Amino acid sequence: MSTLSRGPAWADIMPRPKPLLRVFAGISAVHLIGLLAGLDWLDDLTKPLLMPALAAYAASRKAPRLLTAALLCGWAGDVLLQFGSTVQFLAGMGCFAAGHVCYLLLFRARPGLWVAVGYAVVWAGLVAALWTGLDGALRIPIGLYSLLLAAMACCATELGRTAAAGGALFFVSDGLIATDLADWPQLPLASFWVMATYLGAQYLLTDGVLREQHTVRPQSVQPVTS
Repeated sequence: MSTLSRGPAWADIMPRPKPLLRVFAGISAVHLIGLLAGLDWLDDLTKPLLMPALAAYAASRKAPRLLTAALLCGWAGDVLLQFGSTVQFLAGMGCFAAGHVCYLLLFRARPGLWVAVGYAVVWAGLVAALWTGLDGALRIPIGLYSLLLAAMACCATELGRTAAAGGALFFVSDGLIATDLADWPQLPLASFWVMATYLGAQYLLTDGVLREQHTVRPQSVQPVTS
């Protein structure tokens, strides 16, 4: 496993981390309450604020640039998915795909064989089950996107349990969206569960990367010689 690079120098002037994490938690709570209450206006108001708040927290912790980029790709995807057209949905999915590429470049890890086999089986089974229910224009993009997502979740396991849980939750969240697109029966309060798992995923991936950075960084310190 390779060393994670330190974030930009301007992160040194960011506010202290804990208040920023509380901001993210607060916006997330308000957003989820809005979904539970069926307040669409509150959903529309808070959704574009979620990932910038988490990215600000990550930057205050001197996060690697690729982590900040992944979160901002998620922000762009969140905004685009607020609109209803197929074109904007595909553009939003492309933004999330770019975020997964950022995560993969950041992780630079080779997962264990059985973890890879497990995710491959789950991915293939999900795509096969959804295929006939998906609109023809979405089948190939969703198949490729979900493969990239599975690869990201698989590689996240090499950063420890926190990041592994984040990758798995991301897979679950997008799987719920895919079942809706395929007209499968949905859970009660489906939008709430999609966003709850998504927010948990992004936070756990962020925390997993920051934990790894904290563990790895001391190894790069060279002894001082006279």
